[in-house]
Amino acid sequence: MAILRVNPTRMELTQMKRRLVTARRGHKLLKDKRDELVRRFIIIIRENHALREQVERELGTALKDFALARAVMEPGALYQALLYPARQAAITVGKASILSVPVPVFEMDEDSLGRAVLPYGFAETSAQLDGAIETMAQVLPLLIKLAQTEKTCSLLADEIQKTRRRVNALEYVMIPQFEETIRFITMKLEENERGALTRLMKVKDMIAERAT
Repeated sequence: MAILRVNPTRMELTQMKRRLVTARRGHKLLKDKRDELVRRFIIIIRENHALREQVERELGTALKDFALARAVMEPGALYQALLYPARQAAITVGKASILSVPVPVFEMDEDSLGRAVLPYGFAETSAQLDGAIETMAQVLPLLIKLAQTEKTCSLLADEIQKTRRRVNALEYVMIPQFEETIRFITMKLEENERGALTRLMKVKDMIAERAT
């Protein structure tokens, strides 16, 4: 491990020890953050998986009903029946924070959907079309929730990767560098002290010889 380029002085030794303490504290905090992010990510990914399965089941039911409606209805009548939307939905987009990670919050005002009024007459349509439209209306809040959880999972995954890189940089690069640099400075200071002591002893011996 390469050491940092520093002057081997006691002041530098003190500064390096402080930097090492700070790096170790930061390493612990980042590890704790990474572990908590992973825990939250697992919870949300499970929620996302359950939502996706539910949405796929509901959409599958709606598609089957649409297929049956196409089989029994005239194409023109089906087109006219689907020409106008039965409902309008108001969706607000907000933000939340998970361990300082900004994540989206999608909220749908379900009161804005109003009553389930189908915008067509029943003479030339089928019950399967009614069921498909009702299923699509019911699945809309789930789709919005699914979009929120998927975006949240993506943002948390990115943050976990960033945090993991920082943890690894501290654990395998910075902290070992600081430790190696501290050992280097300590060794140099000890060598200087031994050299100074040796010179002092020589001077002492010279003075003693002159005195005799």
